[in-house]
Amino acid sequence: MGITMSFAQLVMDNEIIAMVRRVLEGIPVNDETLAVDVIKSVGARGHFLAEEHTVKHMRSCQSQPELMDRRMRQFWEERGGKDYAEACAEKARYILKHHKPEPLSDDAAKIIRDLIAEREEELGVKGRHAM
Repeated sequence: MGITMSFAQLVMDNEIIAMVRRVLEGIPVNDETLAVDVIKSVGARGHFLAEEHTVKHMRSCQSQPELMDRRMRQFWEERGGKDYAEACAEKARYILKHHKPEPLSDDAAKIIRDLIAEREEELGVKGRHAM
């Protein structure tokens, strides 16, 4: 299965998983987040966008994806109009070119080799993957 994977899809999945995790954290409900005093001062017909409280909390209530573009279409187009798949592919290429992972310790490499050998033996497939 690893032969037919997409690095761009891995980048996309990583970002979507981060957004799901943020949703699963829930929304804190307390005096600060309820902002009853702000609601009273702004009133029913006012708007909250210019309020200090809104500015302070606007980014903490939602996920902050790096690649998913939430701007209005005209601003998205002005900055190149790159779609999500294209942005993920670009990020994947960047990671592949620049990321320098720390090598596995000898102990960790041995554990992985042993697990692979054990699974290959269970499946009746020996020695196909050398590390």
